[in-house]
Amino acid sequence: MLQTRLIAPAENAHPYPLLIKRLLLSGVRYEKSREIVYRDRVRHSYATFTERVARLANVLSAAGVRAGDTVAVMDWDSHRYLECMFAIPMIGAVLHTINIRLSPEQILYTMNHAEDRFVLVNEDFVPLFKAVAGQLTTVDKTLLLSDSGAQSAELPNLVGEYESLLAAASPHYDFPEFDENSVATTFYTTGTTGNPKGVYFSHRQLVLHTLTMAATVGTLDSIRLLGNDDVYMPITPMFHVHAWGVPYLATMLGVKQVYPGRYEPDMLCRLIREEKVTFSHCVPTILQMVLNAPTARDYDFGGLRMIIGGSALNRSLYEQAKARGIQLTAAYGMSETCPLVSCAYLNEQLRAGSEDERITYRIKAGVPVPLVEAAIMDEDGNLLPADGESQGELVLRAPWLTQGYFREPEKSEDLWRGGWMHTGDVATLDSMGFIDIRDRIKDVIKTGGEWLSSLELEDLISRHPAVREVAVVGVPDPQWGERPFALLVLNEAGGLDAKGLKEHLKPFVEQGLINKWAIPTQIAVVTEIPKTSVGKLDKKRIRADISRWQAGGDTFLSTL
Repeated sequence: MLQTRLIAPAENAHPYPLLIKRLLLSGVRYEKSREIVYRDRVRHSYATFTERVARLANVLSAAGVRAGDTVAVMDWDSHRYLECMFAIPMIGAVLHTINIRLSPEQILYTMNHAEDRFVLVNEDFVPLFKAVAGQLTTVDKTLLLSDSGAQSAELPNLVGEYESLLAAASPHYDFPEFDENSVATTFYTTGTTGNPKGVYFSHRQLVLHTLTMAATVGTLDSIRLLGNDDVYMPITPMFHVHAWGVPYLATMLGVKQVYPGRYEPDMLCRLIREEKVTFSHCVPTILQMVLNAPTARDYDFGGLRMIIGGSALNRSLYEQAKARGIQLTAAYGMSETCPLVSCAYLNEQLRAGSEDERITYRIKAGVPVPLVEAAIMDEDGNLLPADGESQGELVLRAPWLTQGYFREPEKSEDLWRGGWMHTGDVATLDSMGFIDIRDRIKDVIKTGGEWLSSLELEDLISRHPAVREVAVVGVPDPQWGERPFALLVLNEAGGLDAKGLKEHLKPFVEQGLINKWAIPTQIAVVTEIPKTSVGKLDKKRIRADISRWQAGGDTFLSTL
């Protein structure tokens, strides 16, 4: 072992653990009068916000919540959720952000598996909670969250209503010091097979992630997405990886924050316009929904900057957004990574290039952010060269990656086999450090002995002017093993069949971007493409639908 020099600290030196409370205290120090906004219902200052966090801590403590307990939240994106993101871990408890878009059976599984003791329930989700309440094994008490002013609901072991309890609680709380490696948050991945898997993050990990995100989006000039004079609104659910960790960053900086509640396209557009939102983040399908909202059709979004993650950002969506005044930047991460891993940084060489080249790199997964180590690994565990050509699984190391799956040691060992966290994504790394995600390992199309990237095909197909949305999957083929199949949602005036799609893709074959076997011989034009609970394309369900359609001989399938 390497011998290094250690210096003993003074006996009275404070160890200063990295705790979430440090982030809260920073924002109010900078901008105590700046606003936290919830829809068109609530607005208050950072000074009031910090008092409300203390009040919530007192309410939870009085209700019997103790350090180490798991406290779950079922709410829309709100000022209340932001308060929970701080108060719950700051008293030493664990925040469980429940994915309210899962099926009742999956919600029940996650709550029992996480051993939730106390649950805050929005009045909209009372029926959902009641449907599973009889099978919950660890929940002791509930607390009602209400926009309507309701003071009670048919919730078992109800402590009371959130606002009434906060109003009666003290605005002061002496938040304790404790080990920075204590678990702060947990939530469950939206896996497509089996039960959801629980990931968890410590105070130390969340603080380091927040500081690195600040350095990435605030100081790298080609990215420069968020400073503390900006106005922030998430369009990523707060139950999904802490809204990508940005609420922690925004609070640390004292940024004006706007929370939209239930995602309604017209309300999102209205808030962007009226609150002068300058920074947000979402998955591509949600951005498409916002751009197509009736209230957005004549609106210039000029000045709005957005991070796009969760799914690949294709060129067509990038150009649509740019035409409406939105600057998009791709980033990469996943539930297991807290989530930030990389962001589309453009170095001096790329900035001096053509606009086409800059777009090519802005829509890639990007360059690893500080403190992240990324590599490409083959099936035998060998690291591959960063030459932009060698394809393998993207593997990672960083101080904020989940250390395993909660109470699933075998899956945790597989996640971290060989000392690297395995992402399940096929990618390349180039000499500039850019990660280019080619596909999920399970979504790569294996045809005629070659691997085709469904993401690359989706990008090229999306460039057809008639295409609004596209998903490509591999379907069984007796001759080639698999063949690509495309699902299309077309624009109102659009018309496209398999022959027309072939003509659109032929120039890309001639340019060498794809081979001729990548052209789908069969497509389906649909009104909606199945999505997961966080807005990603649900390719497991898509494959099942296609199999059913083909077996039934559906007439809306178009074949070459």
